[in-house]
Amino acid sequence: MPHPTTRVLAVLELLQSRGRIGGPELAQRVNVDVRTLRRYIALLEELGIPITTERGRHGAYMLVAGFKLPPMMFTDAEALAISMGLLAARNLGLHAEAPALASAQAKLERVLPEPLKRRLRAVEATVRLEPAGALATHPAGTTLMLLSHAAHARERVHLRYRSAQGEESERDFDAYGLGFRGGAWYAVGHCHLRHGVRAFRLDRILDVQPRAARFTPPADFDVLEWLHRTIATLPRAHRVEVLLRTDPDIARKQFSPAIGLFEAVDGGVLLRARTDDLAWFARQLARVACDFEIRTPKRLRRELAAHATKLQKLAMDGP
Repeated sequence: MPHPTTRVLAVLELLQSRGRIGGPELAQRVNVDVRTLRRYIALLEELGIPITTERGRHGAYMLVAGFKLPPMMFTDAEALAISMGLLAARNLGLHAEAPALASAQAKLERVLPEPLKRRLRAVEATVRLEPAGALATHPAGTTLMLLSHAAHARERVHLRYRSAQGEESERDFDAYGLGFRGGAWYAVGHCHLRHGVRAFRLDRILDVQPRAARFTPPADFDVLEWLHRTIATLPRAHRVEVLLRTDPDIARKQFSPAIGLFEAVDGGVLLRARTDDLAWFARQLARVACDFEIRTPKRLRRELAAHATKLQKLAMDGP
């Protein structure tokens, strides 16, 4: 059933498009009785919309001659924010929602004043954002909307999920929030099947159904921080400890947030991590702009030395 606000806006739209329309016809078009229509007209008048009313059994309504709703007005900064938001949406794994993005762009252009419209088109034509990557997943927009609503309203849902191995399962789920990381969207919250906090990739969720239950999330829960910490501490072949001789803020800027856990200690910052590929980890260390000490494993030192030898050879080769 349409919300009353939706019907009020429909009345305004009809008045703008028809000019003059009879009361009974207008009431019929928005599927309300004449008495309710009068209440909607009064609401519009309270909002400052000037409406002329013709009294009588077959009375009519019309907007005051010459009245037009003002166009949406944006500052240059606001127009830029909207443009960049639409561009960014195309790079966040929402390719399946391209028609909606194009529709939003068209609607904005229709209501914007000509100078801002030109600026909007200029941004779209000249600005390029780095794509999320070839591995970016494309979740259904309805799934994202349903789970974001559930997280905001603190309403439990029932999920049907397919794992990376193709196994299907079902569980009740309390969504604390959603996050985008590494080309994929995740819903993070309490899983009632596993009795703990878990993350579910949105593109693997087959169905979402609301439950008649509510929940209270942990205070100040940070979805991205949880994702970074969980991924950084997954069981892997090698445990790594490196002392970075710098302060915590600079240390974190040297690496991807998911590389490991950072702890301020005497002499710098201790990076604790796990990896299956020590050669890859050595290449990450070779990029940092601070001194460091490899504490464990010893094999990582050998991998770093091998990488340094390769770099030195590349630097010396040539004409």
